[in-house]
Amino acid sequence: MTDLDLCAAQYCSVAGDLNVNLDRHAQLMRLAAHHGVKFLLFPELSLTGYEPSLASELALSADSQLLQPLRDLAKQSGMTTVVGVPLRQAGAEAVFIGALVFGADGSQITYTKQYLHPGEEVVFSPGQGGPLLAVSGEKIALSVCADFSHASHAEAAAQAGAGIYAASVLISNNGYAHDSGLLQGYAQQHAFGVLMANHGGPSGGWACAGRSAFWSPDGEHIVSATGTGDCLVIARRRQGVWEGEVLQTLKSAHGINRATEVVSLISPSHHC
Repeated sequence: MTDLDLCAAQYCSVAGDLNVNLDRHAQLMRLAAHHGVKFLLFPELSLTGYEPSLASELALSADSQLLQPLRDLAKQSGMTTVVGVPLRQAGAEAVFIGALVFGADGSQITYTKQYLHPGEEVVFSPGQGGPLLAVSGEKIALSVCADFSHASHAEAAAQAGAGIYAASVLISNNGYAHDSGLLQGYAQQHAFGVLMANHGGPSGGWACAGRSAFWSPDGEHIVSATGTGDCLVIARRRQGVWEGEVLQTLKSAHGINRATEVVSLISPSHHC
């Protein structure tokens, strides 16, 4: 079994400000790469915030040149990175809740959210999902928020051979216990690891819970953020043993500088 370094980038999006969010995503990407991460997952609609009323205005095409710095950084750092953005196909009016995958090899894959929350259909169209990713010899299946509320979505990922189920989400304080319970249950039921990246602050009127997390393939909680705010939640597999750490970040007037310290170090688990 190969070594694997996964990371959920818990992130506080700046509502509607694509330029600021692009810059801060790049800073978090550099920080994650510095700590050896090979797969980095941002929350749902991380580049704009979860702002349905702004989505049509902010929607990008998958090949937008605005995203080129992130594509380049993913390749330069050798770190496959998943970012959230409203997507529109050329010549079409439909807007999708998208997750763009910038590959460590310079490739790009598009995932679109398949199942919408009630009310999202006013702005967004249902998507088609996307293929499994290959990172460090592991197959990773993507999920965007409400996708995982359908048991069939996780089951399909398991049947396709996924070893990791990676969920970009917006989960509120009120919904956290239920939703995290579902994800932990999938890890145990399907014997795959589950990585969850949540917003670290308010977005779209929701009080987001933070507490991004990773559960091992037997459903054991390995690591999670203790609350809200920007941080990196890292899960590492070494010789079949999972361990985790949380890196809190410092901010200045210019954004994120560096990790302050490992604020949580979880004892290794011998479940793979």
